Amino acid sequence: MAAAPAPPAAVDDAAALDELLSRPSAAVIESVGRGDGDLLVLGAGGKMGPTLARMARRAFDAAGRAGQVVAVSRFSDRAARAALEAAGVVTRTGDLLDPALLRELPDAPDVVFMAGRKFGSTGAEHLTWAMNAYLPGLVAARFRQARVAVFSTAAVYPFTAAPGPGADETLAPGPVGEYAQSCLARERMFEYAAHTQGARAVTLRLSYALDLRYGVALDIAQAIAARRPVALAMGCASVIWQGDACDLALRALELAQAPPCVLNLSGPQPVRVRGLAARLGELLGLDPVFQGQETDTALIVDCTRLVDLLGAPPTPLEHVLAWTAAWVRARNPTLDKPTHFDVRDGRF
Repeated sequence: MAAAPAPPAAVDDAAALDELLSRPSAAVIESVGRGDGDLLVLGAGGKMGPTLARMARRAFDAAGRAGQVVAVSRFSDRAARAALEAAGVVTRTGDLLDPALLRELPDAPDVVFMAGRKFGSTGAEHLTWAMNAYLPGLVAARFRQARVAVFSTAAVYPFTAAPGPGADETLAPGPVGEYAQSCLARERMFEYAAHTQGARAVTLRLSYALDLRYGVALDIAQAIAARRPVALAMGCASVIWQGDACDLALRALELAQAPPCVLNLSGPQPVRVRGLAARLGELLGLDPVFQGQETDTALIVDCTRLVDLLGAPPTPLEHVLAWTAAWVRARNPTLDKPTHFDVRDGRF
């Protein structure tokens, strides 16, 4: 892995991490400033939602855009909700599957749809389909006048040759497992609204956002630190710093159209898991141990179109790896939510 300039100082705590993740770039401030009115973030209580909502609020303020950033979720974590409100984000608590809640939400011109279900799908497939297929239909109809950025997943693609550029947006879907199938259904519901009601959307097929509290890099670093083997079943991965993913998602609202624009959302090139482990091992001062063999296919994406339209994610992966290693060495708290990036049968 090529060396990059030395990263900024290690991120010491959750407050500093949240500030860094949600820091808006000049590009997102400019993009947000060209819009007007409120922004709804639906499903804002997940791993990425708080970052995106905070970043949007900071961009609104920097651009002088009038309007509220409204984060909607069940918000089972009261502290997370309170932190968003302290940052100037308006919160609404409720179940998005409740049509009454959807009716009560403001008619915002911009919507980011982040609600979904992945882990725990096996054995509760009905709930996964409700969240990933039925709810998108409700949201697409309710906000048919808005610009909607729809978070989807690279899991809708089939595996492609690895190492390699990965799947691009012209490749026909080939989802493996009910989770991935239900995510393709999510996309189809917004396509249906586009064809029948002119609804505008941009579909973001995300592949592995990296926070220091979760993500592929953390999974690997924790395995190395605990002297556990790093699985090589998925020999390559597509990853992106979570702050960059949120920045690009907010900017992508300007690409919303009918039928939806589809964009892969990840780093410029896939990376080898063995290479990630080797670099994290160097940073941790430990030799990684590996398990299994690299296969000749992986779930990876080609982000050429993203880079052409919005530019490359600016945060070097080397910086993220250095921050991650320092976070693990300091034994800072994590979300305890492994990505299971090595799963190949689609069962989560």
